[in-house]
Amino acid sequence: MAKIKVTKRRSAINRSLRQKRTLEALGLRKIGQTVEHDATPNILGMVNKVKHLVSVEEA
Repeated sequence: MAKIKVTKRRSAINRSLRQKRTLEALGLRKIGQTVEHDATPNILGMVNKVKHLVSVEEA
């Protein structure tokens, strides 16, 4: 399974509750924090919902 690194780049202030919860579900709390996930359809869908707040790279 491919791995991806997701880094939080922008704040969740003034974002919808759904976007805030998606960031929490990805394990992202602070700006600049990076987490590694398997590139499953569930994770990729979550990243797609908050793509304007995060950056993604293959690991």
